Amino acid sequence: MKLLAAFLVTALVAGCGGGSRYDRGDSGVVTRFSTGPISRACLSSDRKARNSRLCGCIQTVANQSLSGSDQRKASRFFSNPQRAHDTWMSQSASDDAFWERYKVFAARSEMSCRGY
Repeated sequence: MKLLAAFLVTALVAGCGGGSRYDRGDSGVVTRFSTGPISRACLSSDRKARNSRLCGCIQTVANQSLSGSDQRKASRFFSNPQRAHDTWMSQSASDDAFWERYKVFAARSEMSCRGY
């Protein structure tokens, strides 16, 4: 169950900033969408809910929440969910610290990108 939850969070989620584009929603508010390792991994995933707005939103949150190396590490979860599970179960201090940062990023992404 935790693996499934981690994978779903990963699908909603994961800083070399990359470019950006802007979208004007129905509310007239301009929202910045970014490109980078998380958005590329998101767009190439097999998740039905993926789209450029969602993946760009998740990348924007990643740029605010994760370092470039953390983003590259998290982006690998999209193609290999077992890697997320292995990281989560790891006993290393560096993986534990990464996982704490990743959980914060996942929660922020879920809140910020809901509806895309």
